[in-house]
Amino acid sequence: MTRASMLRKITDFANRADPYPIYEELRRTPVLHEEQDGPYLISSYYDIEALLHDPRISSDAANLAAAGDDEFSGPEATGLPPSFIRLDPPEHDRLRRIANGSFGPPHRPTRVDSLRGELTEIVTDLIDAFGDARQIDVVDRFAYPFPVTVICRLLGVPREDEPRFRAWVDPIVASLDPGDRPSAESARVAQDARLQLAMYLNGLVEQRVREPRDDMLSDLVNSHGPDGVMTTMEVLSTAVLLLIAGHETTVNLITNGMLTLLRHPEYLQRLRDEPDLSVKIVEELLRYEPPVQLVPQRTCIADIELRGVTIPKGSRIWLVLAAGNRDPERFKEPERFDPDRGDIQHLGFGSGIHSCFGAPLARLETQVALSELARRLENPRLLEDPPPYRQNALLRGPRHLDVAFDALR
Repeated sequence: MTRASMLRKITDFANRADPYPIYEELRRTPVLHEEQDGPYLISSYYDIEALLHDPRISSDAANLAAAGDDEFSGPEATGLPPSFIRLDPPEHDRLRRIANGSFGPPHRPTRVDSLRGELTEIVTDLIDAFGDARQIDVVDRFAYPFPVTVICRLLGVPREDEPRFRAWVDPIVASLDPGDRPSAESARVAQDARLQLAMYLNGLVEQRVREPRDDMLSDLVNSHGPDGVMTTMEVLSTAVLLLIAGHETTVNLITNGMLTLLRHPEYLQRLRDEPDLSVKIVEELLRYEPPVQLVPQRTCIADIELRGVTIPKGSRIWLVLAAGNRDPERFKEPERFDPDRGDIQHLGFGSGIHSCFGAPLARLETQVALSELARRLENPRLLEDPPPYRQNALLRGPRHLDVAFDALR
């Protein structure tokens, strides 16, 4: 293949199981522009990190529209405004500060850490539910229901409504794939799912206005700090973001993690013997097999010089995080899974003002999940390698992960 086909190779489903040879090829041209109307592909760790902090790079949906990327631009068909991850300062900063007030420091400094016991209880119940089975799909039986349960409880979604979310979330996530222009039917299904989810959440918001509770929706609705208050539409947009981003990446992180540990049984055994190793394992997973492979929603709002290339104002940029995470200029032996690395400053959660809002929760969920799977499953082994992957080039992870084991501990 010629280098001109690199964008298609990255988004080609045939390469989903192992995209890393493609990323190695991509790094040979760290700033790659294949077609006049196509995006600039950035694959070097240091370049990606710098651009994530560069105010000349915009996340605003309006700028994406001006750059000709209607897939990620404008308000949703639901009428919801863009979430704060698709805005620039100062509006981005205002909305993120309000949202963060209900999620962590300084107003809720222990909200995430205090969940450890409840997370362990949820995981224990899920593993106990395997019962007499000696073969399970880790995705369907464990990695999907765990973070969905957690984010629903944080927001204040009634437990009996939690199963409804998969029917809404799956088509929404599928519509985010940058390599797949949706058909008219799939686009309609995704928008219908957004509308149903927004209408459902609106009902919960109206309840929280009348009867505040100890949950994130109540905090968002009733926040009256120095940044003012969110409008109802901003609350709904933020809640949809938290539900989608709050579980989809964690599903993939847990599944990628279990797959990687089964491919590296020495670390699976160490995790069983040393539960605290989960912290290092999760950080190395975020470098080695990140659930978010690339960031396509960026636009230059000024000319940028990078490695002798002028990226003109108005150009679209794709930051290929997974390529940067295995950049040999930054990491020694980048193709080796090594939780004992002394320095794992990965790009798995991005960087800069748009760094992952839910990173502390995703870290803790994955640490608990992998530790308990390692402890409870006796002699776990893969039944298919590579497993079948999801279509999505942006949020990469197995669609199923069939694992056999001898017994439950």
